Amino acid sequence: MIRTLRTAVRIGRRRPRGVDLSHPARSPLGSSVVNCAVYRNGQRQQGDLPAADAIRRVREGRPAVPAQGTGGRSRPPGFVWIGLHEPAYEEFAGVAELFGLHPLAVANALQAHQRPKVERYAADTLFAVFKTVRYVGHDGLTATSEIVETGEIMAFVGPDFVITIRHGGHGSLGPVREELEARAELLTHGPAAVLYAIADHVVDDYLAVTDAVQDDIDTVESEVFAPAQQGRAPRRFGRAGRSDPSASSAPSDGSDRSVRSARSGDTGRTGRAGRTDEVERIYQLKRELLELKRAVAPLERPLHALATQPSRLVDEDVRAYLRHVADRLTRVAEQVTSFDDLLNSILQAGLAQVTVAQNEDLRRISAWVAIIAVPTMVCGLYGMNFDHMPELGWSFGYPAALASLVALCLLLHRAFRRSGWL
Repeated sequence: MIRTLRTAVRIGRRRPRGVDLSHPARSPLGSSVVNCAVYRNGQRQQGDLPAADAIRRVREGRPAVPAQGTGGRSRPPGFVWIGLHEPAYEEFAGVAELFGLHPLAVANALQAHQRPKVERYAADTLFAVFKTVRYVGHDGLTATSEIVETGEIMAFVGPDFVITIRHGGHGSLGPVREELEARAELLTHGPAAVLYAIADHVVDDYLAVTDAVQDDIDTVESEVFAPAQQGRAPRRFGRAGRSDPSASSAPSDGSDRSVRSARSGDTGRTGRAGRTDEVERIYQLKRELLELKRAVAPLERPLHALATQPSRLVDEDVRAYLRHVADRLTRVAEQVTSFDDLLNSILQAGLAQVTVAQNEDLRRISAWVAIIAVPTMVCGLYGMNFDHMPELGWSFGYPAALASLVALCLLLHRAFRRSGWL
């Protein structure tokens, strides 16, 4: 019931998806330039212009308006937003020179696998790196399943421009652009509003992936603490990681012998193999959770600083929006940390169960060794071929010895069964 409600909330929280502007076939501006648009007073201006014409259109003789929360400093009434997808250096060099971007920031933007951060270059340029994440649906969680796929979004934010560079096959900013264009009052705050929208979009994906990973952890936890039963069907994971609780029923006979039988023989071997597989799946889940942690944890401090410290590029109204995003990011970071601790506990429990299963094997082997030791000792004594040994001349000595050996072995077997060793 709880998982169903969580899924319904996650579906309801998803943003409406319109036309994906990141598709190369829909980009008339080249292979890497996804979109280039001019915005003035919260409205997108008609026409697709090259970057040089777009920024010239914004800057040529336009009066500036005061920006709230910036000490009376002014901002242009318009800005240009250029979106790129994995550009080559030759394609981006002209854009970097046109907007005066710092060479170190340009080098970081063109190279993927950067650490999430927000850096300030000069007094009027911000460079932000966001790690995007996507949950990879799977039919069954295995030791090699990929659960979290990561990408990157880099953003250069200036007084009258925003340049976004996306790496990876997911995290399209087309829906973000469409949603911002539908909120003209937010777009009037300029490039800072675009930075907020990107951060909000990224954190929304963090929340969705966190919910899905929680379903995976719940399923693995239930499997680890479920009794090992013969023929137990593996749980299958859907798009959100929810499992199919089609587990086999418990033994109908409640006696101790039935319980011991369920843990011995072929059932025991199946259970031990299942426990080992569960430990491997837990470890793989921890590795995938580490990918999510690398995306979330480094961004928490710079985003909080951006939301609380005065800046020439981010006015007071936008900082209020960013504080809301920072609070949600803190909640995600706390969830990821709690997931890591929970997986550590589940992993320790799984390893303990494997150790217990090995101890049961050792006890079973020791019991059989003790049973076999009785006839081995007796036969060894009577095999020494001395002339004067008891019962050698008795006509019933041989059948009596066999009967005694069988009785002793049965007695030991019954004792070990009663103690749970067999």
